[in-house]
Amino acid sequence: MSKRFKVGAVAGLMVGALVAAASAAPAAKGGAALPSGVTSPFGAYLAGRHAQEEGAFAAAAAWYERALSADPQSPELISRTFLMEANAGHFNRALALAKQQLKLDNSDAVADLTLLIEAAKSGDKAQALARAEALPDDGLHRYVGPLARAWTRVAVGNLPGAEAALHDLDKFDGFAPLEDFQLGLVYDFAGNPAKAEEYYQKALAAGGQVNWRLAEAMANFYERHGRLDEAAAILARFVKDNAGSELAEAARGYKPRATTTPLISSANDGLAEALFDLASVVNRPETTDLALIYDRLALELRPNLTVGQLLLADILSDQGKPEESLAVLTKIPPNSPYAWSAQLRAAANLDALGRTDEAIAQLEAMTAKEPGWSSAEIQLGDLLRSKKRYAEAADAYTDAIKRLKAEGMPPRWSLYYSRGIAYERSNQWSLAEADLEHALELKPDQPLVLNYLGYSWIDRGEKLHRGLKMIEKAVELRPDDGYIVDSLGWAHYRLGDYASAVEYLEKALELVPEDPTINDHLGDAYWKMGRTTEARYQWRRALQFKPDKEDIKPIEAKLDRGLPVTTKAGGG
Repeated sequence: MSKRFKVGAVAGLMVGALVAAASAAPAAKGGAALPSGVTSPFGAYLAGRHAQEEGAFAAAAAWYERALSADPQSPELISRTFLMEANAGHFNRALALAKQQLKLDNSDAVADLTLLIEAAKSGDKAQALARAEALPDDGLHRYVGPLARAWTRVAVGNLPGAEAALHDLDKFDGFAPLEDFQLGLVYDFAGNPAKAEEYYQKALAAGGQVNWRLAEAMANFYERHGRLDEAAAILARFVKDNAGSELAEAARGYKPRATTTPLISSANDGLAEALFDLASVVNRPETTDLALIYDRLALELRPNLTVGQLLLADILSDQGKPEESLAVLTKIPPNSPYAWSAQLRAAANLDALGRTDEAIAQLEAMTAKEPGWSSAEIQLGDLLRSKKRYAEAADAYTDAIKRLKAEGMPPRWSLYYSRGIAYERSNQWSLAEADLEHALELKPDQPLVLNYLGYSWIDRGEKLHRGLKMIEKAVELRPDDGYIVDSLGWAHYRLGDYASAVEYLEKALELVPEDPTINDHLGDAYWKMGRTTEARYQWRRALQFKPDKEDIKPIEAKLDRGLPVTTKAGGG
């Protein structure tokens, strides 16, 4: 960054004034007035930094563009602006900055990928291949090189080179299913059905449970070769392996038919598929920004890749951007096989935007439209339960269970677990207990069920020894789950073992330090141990972390008067 934009000690004095403005971009890129508190390019830079830290990539890009227009040679501004434009999906602007970025850092894989995609789009196969060969073999982007090299080599007719590139994935643990799937696609596209089927089958064996994209590719392969029974069989296996999922419901209604339309029609389609597949693999909390960039580049190359649109919507939702996610979902046509999945995601986004009544109405309309499908009923139950409308949630789960039974689908432990919670929270304990016990029959030693049922028994003063053993087993299975550790601490509290309660509740607080319930529980345990000052400190912390409305007054009462000697501690 040039001297006039270096961040010095004065920056700290300005940040407070910028925070409110920084999360919103200028109204129009390049010409809008800076908002109150942002009166200079330096202010725009700070606003961009704040927006970037908040994950507001489009806003960050807009602010950095304002700063960059004043100092177009600043290395830091070029790098930050390029990355934010790429994250925001502004491909043309990222493309304009990519070459400058590579001059600053010739190992920048995102810049190389951006230029690779542009070369592939324009039909410059040699340039696309050169960019792919330049991709790094280590660092964050080490997985993308083999995939990009494979399909750019396919584009120039180098099939052995494509296979060799994909075999470079051998050195990464867990990538065998992706490697075999991509090899299947490569040989399928190249017109070698024997090799294609060999690798599809290897991908199936390596992955264990069949995923949708593999099932779809194999069904398409069998359809194109007149093997409709085998197409039906792979779809049936997918439905069995993923019973109750929205894609399984759609697959259940699909009838294989002879077709000549392949899943991959060009090397560019293959490259887009590879980028999407990699984005799916790395879509984890710690690497979600990588997933976002790979998926955006896949869609730039193949805009009608509907599974890529669904993944983009999921990533945006996970990043707390329901409005952007909703905008992506509206692009999926109603006649798409993914339309049902898109509608379910849209309902979740409507709820996240505070439009809960619209979300409920949409889910209810979906359940009426497809009486044999359960996914909308399950999501409706989850939504109602999150709003503490427990009796209605239980009814939705009951309808979902009936639908699954009517379709001959296997029972799901998670559905009985969810309905058990709804029954328990709506004071229908006998029904709740039956559901939770049935969930354990379907999934023995499931830690969530062990925890909930064991805790409920102890909280009710029933089956105390068995309940404690169940929670201890849950903690053994998930020792780093602060909420389950809290349950074990609270179970000891309810049993009068306050020393053990303190031990486990302190551990739970280390794992989830800002949970109001755990702080409240630890305060109660401290009080019982005579550590009254520490107890009041924990209760104050509990209030700081926004407990449920109904818990506020009981905590305030404890702060005022402590715990009554003869009364059980509140909470649970």
